[in-house]
Amino acid sequence: MALFHKRIISLTGTIDFTGIQLTEPKQFAAGLPAIKVAVQHTFKEMGALEAITTLSHMNQPDGFDCPGCAWPDPEKPSKLGEYCENGAKALAEEATYEKVNAHFFKEYSVEEISAWSDYKIGKSGRITEPFILRKNSNHYEPISWNDAYGVIASELKKLDSPDESIFYTSGRSSNEAAFLYGIFVRAFGTNNMPDCSNMCHESSGVALSETLGIGKGSVKLEDFDWAEVVMVIGQNPGTNHPRMLSALEKCKNNGGKIISINPLSEAGLMRFKDPQSPMGLLKGTSLTDIHLQVNINQDVALLKLILKKLAKLDAESHVVFDHEFISKYTHGYEQLLKNLDTYSEEELLAFCGVPEEEILKTVSLLAKKNKIIICWAMGLTQHKNGVANIKECVNLLLLKGSLGKPGAGTCPVRGHSNVQGDRTMGIMHHVSKELNKSIENVFGFSPPNKQGLDTVHALEAMHNGKAKIFMALGGNFLSAVADTNYAAEALQKCSLTVQISTKLNRSHLVTGKTALILPTLGRSEKDMKNGKYRFLTVENSMGKVHRTKGVLEPKSQHLKGEPEIIAGIANAYFEGHCPINWNELGNDYNLIREKISQTIIGFQNVQEQSKASGYYLPNNARELDFSKLPNGKAQFSICELPQHQLKENEFLLMTIRSHDQFNTTIYGLSDRYRGITNERRVVFINPSDMKKQGFKKMEVIDIVSTYDGIERRANQFILIPYNIPKGNLAAYFPETNMVVPYNHYADHSHTPISKSVKVHIEKHQIEL
Repeated sequence: MALFHKRIISLTGTIDFTGIQLTEPKQFAAGLPAIKVAVQHTFKEMGALEAITTLSHMNQPDGFDCPGCAWPDPEKPSKLGEYCENGAKALAEEATYEKVNAHFFKEYSVEEISAWSDYKIGKSGRITEPFILRKNSNHYEPISWNDAYGVIASELKKLDSPDESIFYTSGRSSNEAAFLYGIFVRAFGTNNMPDCSNMCHESSGVALSETLGIGKGSVKLEDFDWAEVVMVIGQNPGTNHPRMLSALEKCKNNGGKIISINPLSEAGLMRFKDPQSPMGLLKGTSLTDIHLQVNINQDVALLKLILKKLAKLDAESHVVFDHEFISKYTHGYEQLLKNLDTYSEEELLAFCGVPEEEILKTVSLLAKKNKIIICWAMGLTQHKNGVANIKECVNLLLLKGSLGKPGAGTCPVRGHSNVQGDRTMGIMHHVSKELNKSIENVFGFSPPNKQGLDTVHALEAMHNGKAKIFMALGGNFLSAVADTNYAAEALQKCSLTVQISTKLNRSHLVTGKTALILPTLGRSEKDMKNGKYRFLTVENSMGKVHRTKGVLEPKSQHLKGEPEIIAGIANAYFEGHCPINWNELGNDYNLIREKISQTIIGFQNVQEQSKASGYYLPNNARELDFSKLPNGKAQFSICELPQHQLKENEFLLMTIRSHDQFNTTIYGLSDRYRGITNERRVVFINPSDMKKQGFKKMEVIDIVSTYDGIERRANQFILIPYNIPKGNLAAYFPETNMVVPYNHYADHSHTPISKSVKVHIEKHQIEL
């Protein structure tokens, strides 16, 4: 509980166990259960007819992009439906009949709602009109759009410096909204634009930029058809990107092999039952050929061991590595080999914890192949050495010449459906001289050239009273960031917090002295203005830009599109004292796209090129153009092993998603792939560790971390014996974000260490 002005706010909701049931973990993903769950969710939230009609337009050329993950659509999407179970759940959440309206907020106080679980809060429904939570009030009340804009403008004008404001962006926003948001923030005078990439794939961007010259992946979807080997590292596609399973299945059917590297053996990588194929539903396809169950955050040790063994084979035959590619396109090869010589195979084997026979199988396979794709997600990025994790993957690809050819390359698998597009549009705290010059030429003002704050340092600024206004374009900031208590204190010290949202979440309850909720259209809803149908664009995980156009009637007549909301705020603040006609841009998205095409490289004629399946943006790594890097070549990297130095009773905890959630949105309380029903407050532990520590199955424990002398606790979790390496724990976020320290993060990228937190567990003491 946290004291907030005159309100008592819960950061977790009332902790009540919900009747856990355990079964054996599933041996396959998708299939009939996925169809059943998708139908149940959509029919319940939006009705059968509307659900069937709307799903038929999701991820189709003439329809809307899934509001879930950023996995790309095939060139010719299936007419049976190009969506997965969790995509259907995401649609159901957005298109629900339930509404958060004036009556709702009159009946329920902020204090009362905060005692609900995240699941119950999310199920409250769509926000129907703008609301304000006034200073010392305990209830949100309606406010007109113009008055809401006026409140924001007034508070912004009170600041001593534009740098006293924070403008956060979630990855769900369109290219048009992100672009206009970035222009407004820079015109206002700050680069304080933290975004969700800071918390997930920033390590990927840094590593890939420094080694290959572009912070994005290099593969296209069709590369999976040609790949000889796909390595899936630190990723659980069966839950987080289920449509990826179809690409992996196609790779397998074409003779490719799949290597999965993860501390948990996930059902989605074991067997896939394709819901679109009668034969697939019956038999399914076995996906993983080799599973390497690595210790948490010992991927560098594992990859170094693989590289050492490959180097030994190459020294004998000179055909394992692609020496022509290495000579022509890379720098640092000899230094890499010398560094590998400083490690013994025995120490690397002990660190990674993988049986040697499995490593030998992997080496034997990789030695013969050169069309290799490496995919990864936050299991690699959210560590102190997150950047090094990615660089070691790049080392392997460079040695094999696995870039710039069909079936080979880098594949960071992004989460939210347009998180990559946000960054392309200029949502970043870094200063780009090229972008600033382009903005000045197109818009007639000089953008600030002082680096802004990322998520970590934005939290610090709010907590220290140096930032007084926080605005979020989408997302659930409080539940997404590390160190929940610290983040809550930071937000509560603000004079104003603003959330541009579709649905209620915990960030609407832990607020500044005054808080605004500005409701926006969902991805699936029609965006109409003066009788004209407006469309938007997004960029998928592989750098392809395409249109998205909603088909549903808006859930309320008071909803506005995000670009229109941003324009309204900007117009209220500048009051005409700016060379930009904000209202004109907010009304006509075509005009925004014209400005994008003049400002952002690769977006020339985006108006036409984004039709149908869209088009790929320029990608230098795909073209083997490393001219902007030192020596004009791709860079090998010297990566050190992580140093955790665990005490005898300590574990490494990784925070994970359940199958019933997407990011911080909780769809339900079960994780059927891992055999958990009706409960989220669980901790997975190796059975021998549980016995050694003197705990019993289903015992209630607390998770405790201590960094810099500060103890952080997440209380009341049920201990579940599971197939996880010794010394490792896994538990769901956002519940366990409580123990992730905000100020311990990846070198160079500042991504939180959410996948390798040092903790110990204690028997929960019942308070009398």
